[in-house]
Amino acid sequence: MTTETFAAATELVARARAAGARIATAESCTGGLIAGAITDVPGSSHVFDRGFVTYSNAAKQDMLGVAAHSLVTQGAVSETVAREMAEGALRGSLATLAVAVTGIAGPGGSDHKPEGRVCFALAAEGRATQAQTVEFGALGRARVRGASVAHALALLTAALDQPAP
Repeated sequence: MTTETFAAATELVARARAAGARIATAESCTGGLIAGAITDVPGSSHVFDRGFVTYSNAAKQDMLGVAAHSLVTQGAVSETVAREMAEGALRGSLATLAVAVTGIAGPGGSDHKPEGRVCFALAAEGRATQAQTVEFGALGRARVRGASVAHALALLTAALDQPAP
């Protein structure tokens, strides 16, 4: 983990603790790296509830309730699936805030879904789930995964700035 990522995770943990928030993660292409970044921070047990590593489509369905129809029609790398992952993590945990990530870290990809495309979603109690796609480009597997972790930590931190409904 980079110094910048550790600093971002440390800020997230401190701010989540001050806000009384609990966090869950639902990860595909990052394979648990977001949860790992958060739990590297001393005191993270006060804010981190659990992480779901759902690399396969079957795991997304079984652990998070992602609809088979969404996987078939939209594909695993889609904002629809990311939303369903985040909502499933929130529903299946004690968290008040959940982030999901699914993407193509590489190598590979296609013209339709290129390497470096990552879909994120953020679910929070009482709020509409937000989703977005980021095109990191063909940076290489490790750099796409690292950039995805950094982006997910930033999304979680920004969510703490949003007023409660």
